[in-house]
Amino acid sequence: MPHATFAETLLARSGDPRPGLYFEDETHTWDEVVRAARARAAWAPDLCATPDGRVRHIGVLLENVPEFVFWIGAAALAGCTLVGINPTRRGAGLAGDIRHTDCDVILTDAAHAPLLAGLDLGVPVHRVDSAGYRDALPRDVPGGPGPGASPVPSDRLLLLFTSGSTGAPKAVSCGQGRLAGIGSKASDMGIGRDSVTYAAMPLFHGNAVMANLAMAAHAGAAVALRRRFSASGFLPDVRRYGVTYFNYVGRALAYVLATPERPDDADNTLASAFGTEASAQDMARFGSRFGCRIIEGYGSSEGAIAIHKVPGTPPDALGVPRPGIEVAVLDPGTGAECPPARFAPDGALANPDDAIGELVGLNVAGSFEGYYNNPEADAERVRGGLYWSGDLGYRDADGYLYFAGRTADRLRVDSENFAAAPVERVLARWDPVVMCAVYPVPDPRTGDQVMAALELADGRPFEPDAFAAFLAAQSDLGTKWAPRFVRVVPAMPLTATGKIDKRPLRRALWDADGGADGGADGGGDGGVWWRPGRDLAYEPLSAAAARAVRAEFAEHGRTHVLGAL
Repeated sequence: MPHATFAETLLARSGDPRPGLYFEDETHTWDEVVRAARARAAWAPDLCATPDGRVRHIGVLLENVPEFVFWIGAAALAGCTLVGINPTRRGAGLAGDIRHTDCDVILTDAAHAPLLAGLDLGVPVHRVDSAGYRDALPRDVPGGPGPGASPVPSDRLLLLFTSGSTGAPKAVSCGQGRLAGIGSKASDMGIGRDSVTYAAMPLFHGNAVMANLAMAAHAGAAVALRRRFSASGFLPDVRRYGVTYFNYVGRALAYVLATPERPDDADNTLASAFGTEASAQDMARFGSRFGCRIIEGYGSSEGAIAIHKVPGTPPDALGVPRPGIEVAVLDPGTGAECPPARFAPDGALANPDDAIGELVGLNVAGSFEGYYNNPEADAERVRGGLYWSGDLGYRDADGYLYFAGRTADRLRVDSENFAAAPVERVLARWDPVVMCAVYPVPDPRTGDQVMAALELADGRPFEPDAFAAFLAAQSDLGTKWAPRFVRVVPAMPLTATGKIDKRPLRRALWDADGGADGGADGGGDGGVWWRPGRDLAYEPLSAAAARAVRAEFAEHGRTHVLGAL
């Protein structure tokens, strides 16, 4: 049964002598975790001098270390809010995140304190790895919530920033009651008392807290914590700690699959994994290689819409809404429901213009707890009593929902509208591809052209003839889907939560000095390739050809669309 608050979930682990947290060479029992949280909850009022003597928002700028977990528990017990600060942010963006969320104090360590140097924050900063910090922590704190705290389900416990893959990150509110309710779903994920969960996704993001820590705390399972995700360190960690469950987001499975395969990969303790945005191919390959069950779902930190796979779900589909949740695919312009998808004999979507719309929750707007201090973003999500997800999708005649990308991932090529995700699913089948991203770049005359970024396995060179032959063999590749431009990147730009960040790719356009890690050389082992004509014939995009493309924009009076990116 769910607890009313996450504070109750944590307190239920008091006195539990079993391991609650593994970190590197450390082991903390659940009782020790609760005691550590109590001590920090008792100390919180002394961290800074607010007018009424109470700390409301505690900013945490750390990697996945035990202190982060202890302070999540402390915030729950003290009845205050923990703000997860993204350590990949810099300068004005980092300072803006802290000021926007009204942090009263920042907790960090030696590795991250330099990021705050010179920033106008106006709040105290404490190093959790300093001797003074350790000496100041109170000892022998009595049980129960923090002094004067009586947490209730509606109390805001967390402010967790979105990944920012399509715009400025927003701080999502998560209350005590919602996190406790999420934790009670542990058995749905196969998490029980004897489980060991692996938390390598960042704790400042909702996926790690909701799909791992909250469930482990509810079940009394142990959490194996890693500072940051490592593909090469994944299987050794699984074996070291006896991991039975892990959560993922973005392309984490693809990165693990890109590590050298060994005949004993399936010799491990893994039983299940839960995550979002993995391809059907990667899920199948991962489950087969490592001998575990992959549970793919659709959800977000906002917590309004939840879609899961059920028996009979087509491989590329998200599935159906969870019980009690009503989801429709609506035209963002008219608000009308889109007709069901029709498929050609080869499986291609036959009516994308009509079928693709925005995924909208019809009865879940009340469960959206809002973005902190961002009424404009709230109004974008909730309109007319409906929750507009900002994600594109379509529904087949049997009611299964499919993901078609973000609303920013719409392309219009030669007057044909389509979404990026179906094109990405095709390109991901090409054997050398570790990761791919499809996005629109402007056409010199009107609309868009298709551009793709490809990260290839083991530094393999791009083979244009092999790529063209692959595209020609894909029966479900739409007639306008073949990329006009291809950028080969040494590493895909990612958000801090492992999602592809297409914004720098779009800004780089087809310029040879753009791209993910410092750019490209116009061909060869990386760079930008293109097909000048209609044929599937790719060649390196020379500097002269790139200038000629830009000249076309000037010729047709469209140079301004390049600057707008």
